Amino acid sequence: MLISRRRSVAGATALALAALVLTACSEGGAQSRAVTSAPAAVTTPATSTASATASASASASASASASASAAAPTTAPDLTVTAGAPGRWADTKQFMQITDAWISDGRTYLSVRSARKQAATGDIEAWQIIPGRGSYSTVSMATGSRILLSVPLGDNSVPYPYSQAEFVRRMKRQSPTFLEGLGFDLTFDGNGRVTRLQSLYTP
Repeated sequence: MLISRRRSVAGATALALAALVLTACSEGGAQSRAVTSAPAAVTTPATSTASATASASASASASASASASAAAPTTAPDLTVTAGAPGRWADTKQFMQITDAWISDGRTYLSVRSARKQAATGDIEAWQIIPGRGSYSTVSMATGSRILLSVPLGDNSVPYPYSQAEFVRRMKRQSPTFLEGLGFDLTFDGNGRVTRLQSLYTP
């Protein structure tokens, strides 16, 4: 009986030790598996966040540049009127030469420069034109401007009214040399536009 009891105790002890060993192996394997799989998720988020931040910053910079470009004012120079001409002659009367006249978008334009006139001797009133030496400037005529022409541009020795279209047509028929000998009295309004034009009689 005693031998049988000892064998039973020894068997139970061996089973208990075997269970402890198996439990330790199972826990060790689980820990090993946990350690092995953990590092994969450590560094990836930081890289993704940095890339997303850089991309967002580049997009914001590009958007700001586009907005700045769109907001930048663009200006186009007005080539129809020489700078300073309207202000220089506004509300004045000038004696001038006209080298060209044309109509654009329903408005008449003149290429003018200052000149001098001198009364010619004789029985009738006539004028000698002394050409200017400055550059020509472009001015416009106001709607309804009064145009008076006399010989040689007009048909009579006395001033006679003509339309702006007829005036331009007659100017276009003349040579530059002929136009050099013509002189005109011009009246300008406050905006620098011609409101009255009269050619001087030259025999």
